[in-house]
Amino acid sequence: MLSRVADSLYWLSRYIERAENNARILDVNLQVTLDCERSGPAEERVNWLPILATLEDQTLFNKHHATVNAEMVCDFVTFSSENPNSILSCVARARENARTVRDYISSEMWERINGLYLWMNSPEARLVYKSSAIDLYRSVVDYSHQFHGTTDATLTQGEGWNFIQVGKYLERADSASRILDLKYHILLPEGEKVGGTVDTVQWQAVLKSCSAFEAYRKIHTGQVTPWSVAEFILLHESFPRSVRFCVDGFDRALHRISGCDRAHFANPAERLSGRLLSDLHYAAIKDIIQQGLHQYLDNIQVRLVEAASAMRKQYCEWMETPMPTAAASVQKM
Repeated sequence: MLSRVADSLYWLSRYIERAENNARILDVNLQVTLDCERSGPAEERVNWLPILATLEDQTLFNKHHATVNAEMVCDFVTFSSENPNSILSCVARARENARTVRDYISSEMWERINGLYLWMNSPEARLVYKSSAIDLYRSVVDYSHQFHGTTDATLTQGEGWNFIQVGKYLERADSASRILDLKYHILLPEGEKVGGTVDTVQWQAVLKSCSAFEAYRKIHTGQVTPWSVAEFILLHESFPRSVRFCVDGFDRALHRISGCDRAHFANPAERLSGRLLSDLHYAAIKDIIQQGLHQYLDNIQVRLVEAASAMRKQYCEWMETPMPTAAASVQKM
Protein backbone atom coordinates (compact mmCIF):
# COMPACT_ATOMS: atom_id res chain seq x y z
CA MET A 1 0.00 0.00 0.00
CA LEU A 2 1.24 3.50 -0.85
CA SER A 3 2.31 5.67 2.08
CA ARG A 4 -0.05 8.38 0.86
CA VAL A 5 -3.00 6.00 1.02
CA ALA A 6 -2.06 4.70 4.46
CA ASP A 7 -1.79 8.26 5.77
CA SER A 8 -5.17 9.26 4.34
CA LEU A 9 -6.93 6.23 5.80
CA TYR A 10 -5.31 6.87 9.17
CA TRP A 11 -6.40 10.52 9.28
CA LEU A 12 -9.83 9.76 7.84
CA SER A 13 -10.46 7.51 10.83
CA ARG A 14 -8.97 9.94 13.38
CA TYR A 15 -11.08 12.85 12.16
CA ILE A 16 -14.33 10.87 12.22
CA GLU A 17 -13.55 9.68 15.75
CA ARG A 18 -12.60 13.22 16.84
CA ALA A 19 -15.88 14.64 15.50
CA GLU A 20 -17.80 11.99 17.44
CA ASN A 21 -15.85 12.59 20.65
CA ASN A 22 -16.38 16.36 20.44
CA ALA A 23 -20.09 15.89 19.83
CA ARG A 24 -20.43 13.58 22.81
CA ILE A 25 -18.54 15.93 25.14
CA LEU A 26 -20.72 18.90 24.15
CA ASP A 27 -23.90 16.84 24.47
CA VAL A 28 -23.04 15.72 28.00
CA ASN A 29 -21.92 19.15 29.16
CA LEU A 30 -25.10 20.78 27.87
CA GLN A 31 -27.17 18.28 29.85
CA VAL A 32 -25.10 18.83 33.00
CA THR A 33 -25.32 22.63 32.80
CA LEU A 34 -29.09 22.48 32.33
CA ASP A 35 -29.32 20.97 35.82
CA CYS A 36 -27.08 23.60 37.44
CA GLU A 37 -28.85 25.60 40.13
CA ARG A 38 -26.57 28.62 39.76
CA SER A 39 -26.43 30.64 36.55
CA GLY A 40 -24.61 33.74 35.35
CA PRO A 41 -21.50 34.73 33.39
CA ALA A 42 -19.09 33.47 36.05
CA GLU A 43 -20.83 30.11 36.32
CA GLU A 44 -20.98 29.72 32.54
CA ARG A 45 -17.25 30.38 32.31
CA VAL A 46 -16.58 27.73 34.97
CA ASN A 47 -18.82 25.24 33.17
CA TRP A 48 -17.43 25.74 29.65
CA LEU A 49 -13.79 26.72 30.00
CA PRO A 50 -12.78 23.12 30.89
CA ILE A 51 -14.28 21.90 27.60
CA LEU A 52 -11.93 24.16 25.67
CA ALA A 53 -9.05 23.00 27.87
CA THR A 54 -9.63 19.30 27.26
CA LEU A 55 -9.94 19.87 23.49
CA GLU A 56 -6.83 22.11 23.57
CA ASP A 57 -8.74 24.89 21.81
CA GLN A 58 -8.55 27.53 24.56
CA THR A 59 -5.83 29.73 23.01
CA LEU A 60 -7.49 29.81 19.59
CA PHE A 61 -10.89 30.49 21.14
CA ASN A 62 -9.54 33.48 23.08
CA LYS A 63 -8.23 35.01 19.86
CA HIS A 64 -11.74 35.20 18.43
CA HIS A 65 -14.01 35.47 21.48
CA ALA A 66 -13.84 37.59 24.62
CA THR A 67 -16.60 35.74 26.47
CA VAL A 68 -16.76 32.09 27.49
CA ASN A 69 -20.33 30.84 27.54
CA ALA A 70 -22.39 27.95 26.23
CA GLU A 71 -23.40 29.64 22.98
CA MET A 72 -19.88 30.76 22.06
CA VAL A 73 -18.16 27.50 22.97
CA CYS A 74 -20.73 25.26 21.30
CA ASP A 75 -20.66 27.27 18.07
CA PHE A 76 -16.84 27.36 18.10
CA VAL A 77 -16.49 23.61 18.65
CA THR A 78 -19.35 22.71 16.31
CA PHE A 79 -19.30 24.96 13.23
CA SER A 80 -16.28 27.28 13.35
CA SER A 81 -14.16 27.10 10.19
CA GLU A 82 -11.41 28.93 12.13
CA ASN A 83 -11.15 25.97 14.52
CA PRO A 84 -9.37 23.03 12.84
CA ASN A 85 -10.79 20.72 15.52
CA SER A 86 -14.42 21.79 15.22
CA ILE A 87 -16.88 19.07 14.30
CA LEU A 88 -17.48 20.65 10.90
CA SER A 89 -13.72 20.96 10.21
CA CYS A 90 -13.10 17.35 11.26
CA VAL A 91 -15.90 16.08 9.03
CA ALA A 92 -14.58 18.15 6.10
CA ARG A 93 -11.06 16.79 6.58
CA ALA A 94 -12.33 13.24 6.92
CA ARG A 95 -14.27 13.64 3.67
CA GLU A 96 -11.25 15.09 1.86
CA ASN A 97 -9.08 12.18 2.98
CA ALA A 98 -11.80 9.75 1.92
CA ARG A 99 -12.05 11.46 -1.48
CA THR A 100 -8.35 10.90 -2.15
CA VAL A 101 -8.65 7.16 -1.44
CA ARG A 102 -12.01 6.39 -3.06
CA ASP A 103 -10.52 3.30 -4.73
CA TYR A 104 -9.49 1.88 -1.35
CA ILE A 105 -12.75 2.31 0.58
CA SER A 106 -16.21 0.95 -0.13
CA SER A 107 -18.91 3.04 -1.77
CA GLU A 108 -21.02 2.62 1.37
CA MET A 109 -18.24 4.18 3.49
CA TRP A 110 -18.05 7.14 1.12
CA GLU A 111 -21.83 7.58 1.28
CA ARG A 112 -21.73 7.74 5.08
CA ILE A 113 -18.95 10.33 5.16
CA ASN A 114 -20.30 12.39 2.29
CA GLY A 115 -23.79 12.27 3.77
CA LEU A 116 -22.52 13.61 7.11
CA TYR A 117 -20.53 16.35 5.35
CA LEU A 118 -23.50 17.48 3.25
CA TRP A 119 -25.84 17.42 6.23
CA MET A 120 -23.44 19.42 8.47
CA ASN A 121 -23.25 22.09 5.74
CA SER A 122 -27.00 22.19 5.14
CA PRO A 123 -29.58 24.68 6.49
CA GLU A 124 -31.30 21.69 8.10
CA ALA A 125 -28.37 21.09 10.44
CA ARG A 126 -28.40 24.74 11.50
CA LEU A 127 -32.13 24.55 12.21
CA VAL A 128 -31.65 21.41 14.30
CA TYR A 129 -28.79 23.11 16.16
CA LYS A 130 -30.89 26.18 16.96
CA SER A 131 -33.88 24.17 18.15
CA SER A 132 -31.89 21.48 20.02
CA ALA A 133 -28.09 21.32 19.86
CA ILE A 134 -28.23 18.01 21.71
CA ASP A 135 -30.14 16.45 18.80
CA LEU A 136 -27.45 17.60 16.37
CA TYR A 137 -24.67 16.11 18.50
CA ARG A 138 -26.47 12.80 18.77
CA SER A 139 -26.92 12.75 14.99
CA VAL A 140 -23.17 13.22 14.56
CA VAL A 141 -22.53 10.32 16.95
CA ASP A 142 -25.02 8.19 15.00
CA TYR A 143 -23.29 9.00 11.71
CA SER A 144 -19.94 8.03 13.23
CA HIS A 145 -21.32 4.72 14.49
CA GLN A 146 -22.78 4.06 11.05
CA PHE A 147 -19.42 4.76 9.45
CA HIS A 148 -17.53 2.37 11.73
CA GLY A 149 -20.20 -0.30 11.35
CA THR A 150 -20.23 0.11 7.58
CA THR A 151 -16.43 -0.07 7.50
CA ASP A 152 -16.37 -3.36 9.39
CA ALA A 153 -19.19 -4.78 7.25
CA THR A 154 -18.02 -3.74 3.77
CA LEU A 155 -14.23 -3.28 3.75
CA THR A 156 -11.79 -6.13 3.31
CA GLN A 157 -9.89 -6.42 6.56
CA GLY A 158 -6.44 -5.98 5.11
CA GLU A 159 -3.86 -3.22 5.37
CA GLY A 160 -6.30 -0.38 4.68
CA TRP A 161 -8.74 -1.56 7.34
CA ASN A 162 -5.89 -1.89 9.84
CA PHE A 163 -4.72 1.70 9.27
CA ILE A 164 -8.30 2.80 9.92
CA GLN A 165 -8.24 0.83 13.19
CA VAL A 166 -4.93 2.46 14.17
CA GLY A 167 -6.40 5.95 13.72
CA LYS A 168 -9.63 5.12 15.50
CA TYR A 169 -8.04 3.58 18.58
CA LEU A 170 -5.32 6.21 18.92
CA GLU A 171 -7.85 9.05 18.83
CA ARG A 172 -10.19 7.23 21.19
CA ALA A 173 -7.48 6.50 23.77
CA ASP A 174 -6.25 10.09 23.65
CA SER A 175 -9.76 11.47 24.10
CA ALA A 176 -10.56 9.19 27.05
CA SER A 177 -7.34 10.14 28.85
CA ARG A 178 -7.99 13.86 28.33
CA ILE A 179 -11.57 13.66 29.59
CA LEU A 180 -10.44 11.81 32.72
CA ASP A 181 -7.55 14.20 33.29
CA LEU A 182 -9.86 17.21 32.93
CA LYS A 183 -12.14 16.03 35.74
CA TYR A 184 -9.34 15.05 38.08
CA HIS A 185 -7.20 18.11 37.52
CA ILE A 186 -9.39 21.19 37.09
CA LEU A 187 -13.13 20.53 36.93
CA LEU A 188 -14.24 20.51 40.59
CA PRO A 189 -15.58 23.99 41.47
CA GLU A 190 -13.96 25.90 44.29
CA GLY A 191 -15.59 25.21 47.63
CA GLU A 192 -17.01 21.83 46.60
CA LYS A 193 -16.01 18.59 48.30
CA VAL A 194 -14.61 15.49 46.65
CA GLY A 195 -17.40 12.92 46.95
CA GLY A 196 -20.08 15.60 47.23
CA THR A 197 -23.18 15.92 45.06
CA VAL A 198 -21.51 18.12 42.45
CA ASP A 199 -18.49 15.83 42.34
CA THR A 200 -20.65 12.73 41.81
CA VAL A 201 -22.60 14.40 39.00
CA GLN A 202 -19.37 15.36 37.28
CA TRP A 203 -17.90 11.85 37.53
CA GLN A 204 -21.11 10.57 35.97
CA ALA A 205 -20.62 13.14 33.20
CA VAL A 206 -17.10 11.82 32.63
CA LEU A 207 -18.53 8.33 32.16
CA LYS A 208 -21.21 9.59 29.78
CA SER A 209 -18.63 11.56 27.78
CA CYS A 210 -16.89 8.23 27.14
CA SER A 211 -20.19 6.36 26.53
CA ALA A 212 -19.29 4.36 29.63
CA PHE A 213 -22.07 5.08 32.12
CA GLU A 214 -24.28 2.05 31.43
CA ALA A 215 -21.31 -0.32 31.11
CA TYR A 216 -19.89 1.02 34.37
CA ARG A 217 -23.22 0.58 36.16
CA LYS A 218 -23.40 -3.06 35.14
CA ILE A 219 -20.21 -3.64 37.14
CA HIS A 220 -20.41 -1.00 39.90
CA THR A 221 -23.88 -0.75 41.41
CA GLY A 222 -23.05 1.46 44.40
CA GLN A 223 -21.99 5.07 44.61
CA VAL A 224 -19.94 6.47 41.74
CA THR A 225 -16.43 6.90 43.13
CA PRO A 226 -13.45 8.66 41.52
CA TRP A 227 -11.09 5.68 41.75
CA SER A 228 -13.59 3.20 40.30
CA VAL A 229 -14.35 5.55 37.39
CA ALA A 230 -10.64 6.09 36.74
CA GLU A 231 -10.00 2.35 36.88
CA PHE A 232 -12.85 1.61 34.48
CA ILE A 233 -11.87 4.20 31.87
CA LEU A 234 -8.16 3.46 32.13
CA LEU A 235 -7.80 -0.24 32.76
CA HIS A 236 -10.94 -2.20 31.88
CA GLU A 237 -9.91 -4.97 29.50
CA SER A 238 -13.17 -5.38 27.56
CA PHE A 239 -14.82 -1.96 27.49
CA PRO A 240 -14.23 -0.68 23.92
CA ARG A 241 -13.44 2.89 24.98
CA SER A 242 -11.07 2.22 27.85
CA VAL A 243 -7.49 3.31 27.32
CA ARG A 244 -6.24 -0.25 27.79
CA PHE A 245 -8.68 -1.69 25.23
CA CYS A 246 -7.79 1.03 22.70
CA VAL A 247 -4.03 0.55 23.10
CA ASP A 248 -4.58 -3.18 22.65
CA GLY A 249 -6.53 -2.49 19.43
CA PHE A 250 -3.83 -0.12 18.21
CA ASP A 251 -1.06 -2.63 18.96
CA ARG A 252 -2.99 -5.49 17.37
CA ALA A 253 -3.55 -3.52 14.16
CA LEU A 254 0.14 -2.57 13.95
CA HIS A 255 1.18 -6.21 14.20
CA ARG A 256 -1.34 -7.25 11.55
CA ILE A 257 0.15 -4.63 9.21
CA SER A 258 3.74 -5.82 9.72
CA GLY A 259 2.89 -9.52 10.05
CA CYS A 260 5.04 -9.73 13.17
CA ASP A 261 3.98 -11.94 16.08
CA ARG A 262 2.65 -9.89 19.01
CA ALA A 263 5.25 -11.39 21.32
CA HIS A 264 7.88 -9.46 19.33
CA PHE A 265 8.14 -6.16 17.49
CA ALA A 266 9.23 -5.30 13.97
CA ASN A 267 9.59 -1.52 14.25
CA PRO A 268 9.72 1.30 16.85
CA ALA A 269 5.94 1.87 16.72
CA GLU A 270 5.25 -1.72 17.78
CA ARG A 271 7.88 -1.50 20.51
CA LEU A 272 6.27 1.64 21.94
CA SER A 273 2.71 0.32 21.71
CA GLY A 274 3.75 -3.02 23.22
CA ARG A 275 5.47 -1.38 26.19
CA LEU A 276 2.49 0.87 26.85
CA LEU A 277 0.08 -2.05 26.60
CA SER A 278 2.20 -4.11 28.99
CA ASP A 279 2.24 -1.29 31.53
CA LEU A 280 -1.54 -0.97 31.31
CA HIS A 281 -1.99 -4.74 31.68
CA TYR A 282 -0.11 -4.79 34.97
CA ALA A 283 -1.15 -1.40 36.36
CA ALA A 284 -3.24 -1.14 39.53
CA ILE A 285 -5.43 1.87 40.22
CA LYS A 286 -4.13 2.11 43.79
CA ASP A 287 -0.58 2.56 42.54
CA ILE A 288 -1.71 5.06 39.90
CA ILE A 289 -3.54 7.19 42.48
CA GLN A 290 -0.52 7.11 44.80
CA GLN A 291 1.87 8.33 42.13
CA GLY A 292 -0.64 10.93 40.92
CA LEU A 293 -3.42 10.36 38.40
CA HIS A 294 -2.71 13.62 36.57
CA GLN A 295 0.97 12.73 36.15
CA TYR A 296 0.06 9.23 35.01
CA LEU A 297 -2.40 10.55 32.41
CA ASP A 298 0.13 13.08 31.17
CA ASN A 299 2.58 10.25 30.66
CA ILE A 300 -0.05 8.19 28.81
CA GLN A 301 -0.76 11.09 26.44
CA VAL A 302 2.94 11.63 25.73
CA ARG A 303 3.43 7.94 25.00
CA LEU A 304 0.41 7.86 22.67
CA VAL A 305 1.88 10.78 20.73
CA GLU A 306 5.25 9.01 20.54
CA ALA A 307 3.66 5.80 19.27
CA ALA A 308 1.59 7.70 16.69
CA SER A 309 4.68 9.59 15.49
CA ALA A 310 6.66 6.37 15.20
CA MET A 311 3.86 4.73 13.23
CA ARG A 312 3.63 7.63 10.78
CA LYS A 313 7.40 7.74 10.40
CA GLN A 314 7.42 4.03 9.66
CA TYR A 315 4.54 3.95 7.18
CA CYS A 316 3.26 7.39 6.19
CA GLU A 317 5.90 10.08 5.96
CA TRP A 318 6.52 9.72 2.26
CA MET A 319 6.37 13.48 1.65
CA GLU A 320 9.18 14.29 4.08
CA THR A 321 11.78 12.15 2.29
CA PRO A 322 13.89 14.52 0.13
CA MET A 323 14.18 13.64 -3.52
CA PRO A 324 17.79 12.87 -4.57
CA THR A 325 19.45 15.43 -6.81
CA ALA A 326 20.59 14.47 -10.29
CA ALA A 327 24.24 14.64 -9.17
CA ALA A 328 23.54 12.40 -6.19
CA SER A 329 21.73 9.91 -8.40
CA VAL A 330 24.65 9.74 -10.82
CA GLN A 331 27.16 9.34 -8.02
CA LYS A 332 25.10 6.57 -6.44
CA MET A 333 24.92 4.71 -9.72
